[in-house]
Amino acid sequence: MTKKALDHLRVLDMSRVLAGPLLAQNLADFGADVIKVERPHHGDESRTFPPYVKDAAGKATEDSAYFMSINRGKRSITIDFTQPRGQELVKKLAAQCDVLIENYKVGDLKRHGLDYEAIRAINPRIVYCSITGFGQTGPYRNRPGYDYIFQAMSGLMSITGGPDDLPGGGPAKVGLAICDVITGIYSSFAVMTALAEREKSGVGQYIDMSLLDTTIAAISHINMNYLVGGIVPPRMGTGHPSIVPYQMFQAADGPMVVAVGNNGQFEKLCQILGFPDLPRDERFLTNPLRVQHRDALVPTLEAALVQKPVAYWIEQLTPQGVPCGPLNNIQQVFDDAHIKHRGVQVAIPHPRAAGGTVPALANPARLTNTPPAYERPAPLLGEHTREILSGVLNLPESEIQRLAADKVI
Repeated sequence: MTKKALDHLRVLDMSRVLAGPLLAQNLADFGADVIKVERPHHGDESRTFPPYVKDAAGKATEDSAYFMSINRGKRSITIDFTQPRGQELVKKLAAQCDVLIENYKVGDLKRHGLDYEAIRAINPRIVYCSITGFGQTGPYRNRPGYDYIFQAMSGLMSITGGPDDLPGGGPAKVGLAICDVITGIYSSFAVMTALAEREKSGVGQYIDMSLLDTTIAAISHINMNYLVGGIVPPRMGTGHPSIVPYQMFQAADGPMVVAVGNNGQFEKLCQILGFPDLPRDERFLTNPLRVQHRDALVPTLEAALVQKPVAYWIEQLTPQGVPCGPLNNIQQVFDDAHIKHRGVQVAIPHPRAAGGTVPALANPARLTNTPPAYERPAPLLGEHTREILSGVLNLPESEIQRLAADKVI
């Protein structure tokens, strides 16, 4: 049996939709027992996002692709924690957990007696991670927000898209909920850091994660360029503000990307394109000069690239160490031989799906001794309620039946 690095941890996942569930799934992939708390009869909103997995008869099941992408490996329990007995159940579970994850609006869980201070009083070792749009402090803390808002407010959309003076130019959002994904990844690191510190101190701590904060952090060197240089960066489409040539080009049969990071690569690119003297042109001797004169250089390079298909250029450039690649659509990604070899797509046993398995995306962290495991599909709503109440909290069947009759679970 594969060793599981986090099989000593139990996690109470009270989050919904994307950032929090992704954090919890990362922990589940490496063996943590993740208990997902959901509203009775409703559950996580992402359960309602199509498309749905189909069964052997071709009929859609209740298993949403969106929900499955961030909830595998978890057990689901339904608890109405607006009721006092529901709050007590959550507290009893939290008392036996190492981590609690939540992404309710600021103050929501405090109204139900489930805030960090209340949970810490019964479990000082708990690592309590709150994920919100704007964070727990500051003038915007009570504002609602979704990923799109943070793409706009973080500055990300100001550098994504084509220049205003070109056809189709203007701000563009990233094609996925990138702020949520970034926050889920940063939060995974934060939780593991808090757990590592707990090994030394014996006590847990509170983690305040903000989608706005994490997106600004992820803009990284672009923001540092502004802080150091004082220049607001423009939108450059597929181009790079500090490196040339480093962008999309049109080949004979479609787009491709060339990413030249140093003078040696630039010389090889020019030789292959039939411009051996171009690297000695005073305008293009160094990368800063190429950045300054990009409007003269880029059309010259594209005039050559457009003469041959993408596959030809990749075959010519790659052996010479010039980074390049096709601009794939999603289908082409999963058809790619290298992607298949890397095992990016995995299959998880699933009792309701046609063929008995569902596809999933592998965790990209490849550890030699304790790799991720994919043994449990995303749960049905409340699938493990009785299992958790009896197995974790040792409640008798009569008490579980009363809780069900009173619609607490």
